[in-house]
Amino acid sequence: MTDKNDNFFERVYAVARQIPYGKVTSYGAIAKVLGAARSARMVGWAMNASHNLEDVPAHRVVNRIGLLTGKHHFDGTNLMQQLLESEGIEVVDNQIIDFENHFWLPEMEK
Repeated sequence: MTDKNDNFFERVYAVARQIPYGKVTSYGAIAKVLGAARSARMVGWAMNASHNLEDVPAHRVVNRIGLLTGKHHFDGTNLMQQLLESEGIEVVDNQIIDFENHFWLPEMEK
């Protein structure tokens, strides 16, 4: 990874750390708040690389319609789903139920 990517990943992690308990956001929403609206896939790469960082709640980042597209990057068969359900978020067939009410829109810290 280049320093530029490492810096982007750290910025992604800073946003992810702000996601409230019981809420989720999307790869695209994080990319947009970072001024890189077309970089949702790179946010996904950052989330995949974050699994050794205990303070980054990667399980709270899903795709734009609430699908657990990153679940195969978690240890165990259903760990991402279990983590979300432990926060009161219902998941059926790898999709968050009532996604709009669980969605958190990131904002730049002031």
